[in-house]
Amino acid sequence: GEALGEALKVNNTLTQLDLRHNEIPDRGVEALGEALKVNNTLTQLNLAENQISDRGGEALGEALKLNNTLTQLNLGHNKISGRGGEALGEALKVNNTLTQLDLAWNLIPDIGGEALGEALKVNNTLTQLDLGHNKISGRGGEALGKALKVNNTLTELNLWCNQISDSGGAALAEALKVNNILTELDLGHNQISGRGGEALGEALKVNNTLTELNLWGNQISDRGGAALGEALKVNNTLTQLNLRHNQISGRGVEALGEALK
Repeated sequence: GEALGEALKVNNTLTQLDLRHNEIPDRGVEALGEALKVNNTLTQLNLAENQISDRGGEALGEALKLNNTLTQLNLGHNKISGRGGEALGEALKVNNTLTQLDLAWNLIPDIGGEALGEALKVNNTLTQLDLGHNKISGRGGEALGKALKVNNTLTELNLWCNQISDSGGAALAEALKVNNILTELDLGHNQISGRGGEALGEALKVNNTLTELNLWGNQISDRGGAALGEALKVNNTLTQLNLRHNQISGRGVEALGEALK
C-alpha cells in the first residue's frame, strides 16, 4: 500500500486500480490517501475486502476533499464504523466528482448514516450509494429520508440488511413523495412492519420515478400488503416489487391481486 501510494503520487496514466481482497491495513490506506490528494488521473479505486477500519476511512475522507478525478470508490467488506463513516460524509459535502460509493458490509452505525444523510443534502454528483449490511437503524434511516427530500442526483440507494425499522421506513416513504430522481431503493431485511409498509404504499401512490423496490425479508403484514396493493392500482412506474419472506396472508394477497388485474 505504501509503495503504491508513492507511485500514484507521480503516475499520470493509471485510471483504474483494483486492490480488492488483499490485506491492506490502515497504514497502507493512509499512503493511498496521501497519493489521492495529488493524483489527477485515477477514476476508479477498489479497496473492497481489505482490513480498513476508521483510520483508513478518515484518511480517504480527507483525500476526497481534495481529489477531483475519482468517480468510483469501493470500500465494501471492510471494518469501517462510526468515525470513518462520519469522515466520508464530511468529504461528500465538498467532493464533486465521485458518482459511486460502495460501503456495503462494514460496521457503519447511525452516526455514520446521519453524516452521510447530511452530505446528501448538499452533494450533487453521487448517483449510487451502497450501505447494505451495516448497523444503521431508525435514526440513520430518518436522516437519509430527510436527505432524499432535497437531493437531486442519487438514483440508487441500497440499505439492505440494516435495522431501519418502521421509523426509518416511514421517513424514506415521506421522501419518496417528493423525490423524483431515485429509481432503485433496497430496504430488504430491515425490520419494517405494518406502519412502514403502509407509509411506503402511500408514497407509491404519488411517486413517479421509482422502478425497483425491494422489501424482501421484512415483517410487512396484510395491512402493509393492502396499502401496497392500493398503490399499485395508480402507480405506473414501478416495474419490480419484491415482497418475498414477509407476513402477508389472505387479505394482503387479495389486495395485491386486485391491483394486478
